[in-house]
Formats: sequence, C-alpha cells, structure tokens
Amino acid sequence: MKNTIKLITLLMAIGMISTSCSNQEASSLPERPNIIFILTDDQAPMTLRAYGNEVCQTPNLDRLAAEGMVLDGAHHMGSWSGAVCKPSRTMIQTSFNVWRTEEPTKGVPNIKPDSYVHEPGKWMAELKEGNAAYYSMPAVFNRAGYSTFRTCKIGNSFERANRLYMGRSDASKNKGNDEDGSWWHGEQVMNFLRGREAKGDSDPFLIFFGFTHPHDPRYGKSDLLDKYGAENEFNDSLPNPKAPPLQENWLPAHPFFHGHPGLRDEERVQGIMLKRDEATIRNELGREYACIENIDMQIGTVLDQLEEMGELENTYIFFTADHGIAVGRHGLTGKQNLYEHTWRVPFIVRGPGIRAGSRALGNIYLMDVLPTLCEMAGLDQAKTMDGTSFRSVLLGEKESIRDVLYGTYSGGTKPGMRAVKKGPWKLIKYDVMDGEVRETQLFNLDENPSEFLLQHHNQAVEAHTGAKPGPLQLNLAENPDYAVKLEEMEALLLEEMEKWGDPYRLWDQR
Repeated sequence: MKNTIKLITLLMAIGMISTSCSNQEASSLPERPNIIFILTDDQAPMTLRAYGNEVCQTPNLDRLAAEGMVLDGAHHMGSWSGAVCKPSRTMIQTSFNVWRTEEPTKGVPNIKPDSYVHEPGKWMAELKEGNAAYYSMPAVFNRAGYSTFRTCKIGNSFERANRLYMGRSDASKNKGNDEDGSWWHGEQVMNFLRGREAKGDSDPFLIFFGFTHPHDPRYGKSDLLDKYGAENEFNDSLPNPKAPPLQENWLPAHPFFHGHPGLRDEERVQGIMLKRDEATIRNELGREYACIENIDMQIGTVLDQLEEMGELENTYIFFTADHGIAVGRHGLTGKQNLYEHTWRVPFIVRGPGIRAGSRALGNIYLMDVLPTLCEMAGLDQAKTMDGTSFRSVLLGEKESIRDVLYGTYSGGTKPGMRAVKKGPWKLIKYDVMDGEVRETQLFNLDENPSEFLLQHHNQAVEAHTGAKPGPLQLNLAENPDYAVKLEEMEALLLEEMEKWGDPYRLWDQR
C-alpha cells in the first residue's frame, strides 16, 4: 500500500512538473508574433523529402521540417470550379467552407498591373461588418495593427481580400529566368523586409508569400532542368536517364472518364497535352522538381534575411499549397480529382513553441489556417469562420482536430465526385456525365497508401513503375468482405454532405 502511495505521489509530482513546464512554455510564447504564410500553386505533398521524396532537392523546406512540425493529414476541401485554386484560396483567406466560397468571389475582376492603383486604406474604410472581406486574413490583421504584405500570382483568388493587404506586389511569374520566375516573388518579400529594417518598423508583420509555380507551364531554369534531366520543349519518345522515376501509382490512362469534358488540365497542359507515356511524364516531373527547387531557394533567402534581422525566432512560418496535383498519377495530370496526391496538401510550420522535428496527423483543411493564425496572434476568431484552429496540434497538445474529412469536386458534370475519410478508410464516388459514369472506390490507406487500382496490377505497368502491388492493394468496393465497411462509409459521406451544405446528392443517396 505504501509503495502504491509513493508511486501515486511520484506520478503526481511528475504531472505537476510537466504541467508547470507546459504552462511556462505557453506563457513564453510571443503575444504578437510575425507570420509568413507561404503558398505554392499545384503541389502534391509527395514532392518533398518531408513526405518521402528522395529526388526533389529542397534543403530549406527540409530545414523548416527539421526545426518545426510536419502535418500528414492536411487537405483542401475541394472545388465547384475547374480552377480549383479559386475556392481553395478563398477558403484560406476567409475560413469559409467550400460551398460558401463561390458567392464572395463574384463581382470584383482580377487586377490589371498596367492600370492598377493600390488603395488598401480606402477599401478597408469601405468594408462593412458582415461582408466576407471584412473578416478576411488581411482585414483582421490590419485591424490588429499588423503590417500586411502580399506577393502572389494574379487571378483565381479572392480579389476583395487580396486588395486589402497594405503592401502588394502581385504578378504571374512562371518563366524559368530570374526576372520572370519564382525569384521575383522572393525579391518582393525581400524588398518588404529591407524596407521594414530601413524604417525601423517594430510592428509585427503578416506576409502572404505566394508563388506562381509549380503550376504549369513549368518553365524551369536551365541549370535546374539539366539537374533533373528535363527540357521545357520535349518531344522525345525515350526518357532522359537523369529524369525522375515515374511515381509508383502512374497509369497510362485513368480507368474511366473523370467527368469534365475538355478540361484544360487533362488535355492542354504545355509539355503534356494528351500524352501519358513514361518519357513525357518523367520529363514533366523533372520540370516540376526544377520549379520546386527554385521556390525552395527563394524561401532560403528569406529565412537568411529574417535570421540576419533577428526576426526569425519571433516568426511563425507556414508552408503549404493551394491543392495537390496528379502529374501522371492514376493516368491523370490535373488537380480535378480526389485521390490523396491531389486532395492532400503539404503542410509544414516552424515557430515559437513548436517542437523541432515533430510530426502530427492534424486532419486539417486549408480553411483552418485563418482561425489558427488568429489564435497564434491572440486575435479573436470571427463567428463567420467555418474552420477550426489547430494551434493545439502545433503545440503538441493534440494529434488532430477532427476524425472525419470530406472532399468534393463538382467543377465538371454534376453532381461530380465526393470523398470521405475516417481513420485508414477512404471512399470516393463518381457521378458524372449524366449518369454514364457512376463509380465507387474504397481504400484502406494503411494497407494501400498509393490507392492502387486493379489497373496497377498489370505487368506492363509494373515494368514502367517498378511497383508490384499486393493482392489487397486495390479498390475494395466490390469485395464482399468489405460490404459492411462500404455501407458505413457511404452513410458517413452523406452525413458530411449534409453537414457542409452540399447542394447535390449522388445517384444512390436519398
């Protein structure tokens, strides 16, 4: 009995010490930290070393991962448009769910750089409470006394929010040279930081650091193209030996039509068009990796500048993408699908209170970014926000903020595609082409993380990829052993569709 009491006393003491340390760490977090939110365009998680890629070289993102946290379950929620980035970026700026993002994006045209006059003060003054832009990222942080700055591509975004950043240098830059490539976006951030240092500005800052790449056309710099065995103009039938290997879930064609006739991403991407052969896809991967490494170089320059200014340790750095993309996986090249390579996004965060080298599931949506930034900065979260802060995950208090994830794509024929995920189980349903294509896919992602299909169990495909899927690494929807799980996931999908206000129903739903 005495030993039991001693043990309990010891455990209580350890708990008190742990709690004390936790409280001490929480109290030592900065009240008004700087924030840099880095956003790439069209980038799957598996392009980075933090997610298992051993070919694409990103030493600065590797550094962020080593000094911060990697989230394995970060997702965009989907799209009602072929331009998936438009709802995705609106979700980031507003914390609205996907079905609430269409209305706010109407009515304000994209900027035209040759005639654009930036008047953020005027536009801020004209905002009315209740308007989506009133609660957007720049508006919230402007009112909190932050210096806000943005550089990004032009178009397919939430322009009502974009124009509210007090500093703005937006342009679409996707060429391989410095003047018209990723270097340009990095230089805009450097100019902002240099100007801040020159003026002795002590206000905290929020920088929206966006890139045009690796969105197509993926024009790479010549030295990086050579490194990855790629060419901007490629017409060969044989791959360059230096080109990256095919992804293990590559296919020469998707097994059924994706449901969006004439989709640009599947038919008219420069360098690919309708080709899905090994040589073409490997060349495109080389171009993509060249673009990603160039982005990484710009991030490194900014990190060095922050360190030199003594600002790095007081700055939260978020890195993510607006959505993933296929580039040959499953016989697709675009972002209009709900496979893991496209529905998930990379997500790395470094900053005060985040344990170096940590990793968590997270189960976040991009719409969770704004409430998280608000909580990190000690700002109130607007009631209009649909997202949930994942600060508790970043500080190591939770593994994830939700158990179930929902995804949609209805930018083509309606109602489109839907997905739901819980634990290792994932369901994707297709209801497109006026009912001509109705398909169901069920995956156990623990056993089949690459979402292999029956078509991957083919000697010709295996000869190209080097992957040999196991007997249960395929779509399990037709397997009677998983009928109960399928029914469970079907019910869960309908529940999520109702929860998020999905205006459609699939062919077999009530």
